[in-house]
Amino acid sequence: MTISQSMSARKADAIARGVSTREIYAVRAENAELWDAEGRRFLDFAAGIAVNNTGHRHPAVMAAVAEQAQAFTHTCFHVAPYEGYIRLAERLNAMTPGDFAKKTVLVTTGAEAVENAIKMARAYTGRSGIVSFSGAFHGRTLLGMALTGKVSPYKKGFGAMPPEVVHAPFPNAMTGVTADDALADLNRLFASSVDPERVAAIIIEPVQGEGGFNIAPYGFLAAIRALCDRHGIVMIVDEIQAGIARTGRMYGVEHYGVVPDLITMAKGLAGGFPLSAVTGRAEIVDAPIPGGLGGTYAGNPLSVAASHAVLDVVEKEGLCARAEKIGEIIRGRLSELAKRQGISVIGDVRGLGAMNAFELVMPDDASAANPDLTKAVVAEAEARGLILLSCGTRYNVIRLLPPLTIPFEQLDEALDIIEQSLEAALAKAA
Repeated sequence: MTISQSMSARKADAIARGVSTREIYAVRAENAELWDAEGRRFLDFAAGIAVNNTGHRHPAVMAAVAEQAQAFTHTCFHVAPYEGYIRLAERLNAMTPGDFAKKTVLVTTGAEAVENAIKMARAYTGRSGIVSFSGAFHGRTLLGMALTGKVSPYKKGFGAMPPEVVHAPFPNAMTGVTADDALADLNRLFASSVDPERVAAIIIEPVQGEGGFNIAPYGFLAAIRALCDRHGIVMIVDEIQAGIARTGRMYGVEHYGVVPDLITMAKGLAGGFPLSAVTGRAEIVDAPIPGGLGGTYAGNPLSVAASHAVLDVVEKEGLCARAEKIGEIIRGRLSELAKRQGISVIGDVRGLGAMNAFELVMPDDASAANPDLTKAVVAEAEARGLILLSCGTRYNVIRLLPPLTIPFEQLDEALDIIEQSLEAALAKAA
């Protein structure tokens, strides 16, 4: 029995079945590379699901955390606050879109950030309704599940969802839903199902993550902004996966020239350490009464120190520009692959910056999803030393999330593996 087989047996005996995992047992990682318990080397195109934008163990991040650990690791900000939290809030207030007074709360996970943003919106407006979108992902907590627009595995078997959460269609070229269609359906929703005067917030991802890396059409976010303004609704933009330089801007919404009221962020914010934030209009962030926000571990000192280092690295190493270059290379290679004779199963190549994906379809029907081929390509890539993730409500999208610090020769190596994996999967299916 191999080490990995032994670990898998132990995992099955000790860990809840609902915690889905891959069979790659990590023992070491550096920048874009990861080694498992068998000594196998992988190129990591998951990056902890868009967490390690600055790569595994960036020296600046590790040094900042080590320095903080020598001072203190936890006091609970509610009990004994510290300057690092305050300074990070100041930085986030300054760097998020919008020329108005802002405030920030730090918490721990993306789901916590989303839930706190909803609490702020409800406290500010005195309303309780929330509009989310099909294909959205906002977390695995009870409210996060309700906001999420994908049933399996996130809602399946968990019973009734919290009330007053409704879903509108998100534009999706592969399923034929245009931005105009989505807006018309949203207006029909307001006419038939929920009074907009009872809606506290509309929450939207500029690029859907788990939903399939669906990119909001340019005018769509502006239309949502206008709708929110018309009805006094708080606009929340979920940047948990798209934020912190991933799309070639610090925040994905910056591609659209739209300023939301609140932004939620996590994942890439602290380089692998658990930290999330809500930043936005001061009057909205301040709406909950003292004690209504926060948590025991919220704004942990080690994570805060890591986040300061991450933001420094993004600026000093030009990671927004680097994300744009990485994306150009990825989309160029995938587009060439899609055009190649005999490979007619790539239905779409899309992305912003270094947040890219390709959709796999049936050879004789570009509108029909091909989840079996998607699984096969992910498995073939893993066998060749590349970690890929799938996503999408039709389970047929492969997302590419390399660290923004990946050496370009490793990027080329990974793209070669993707090409080999697709060809191998097609050959086995023939």
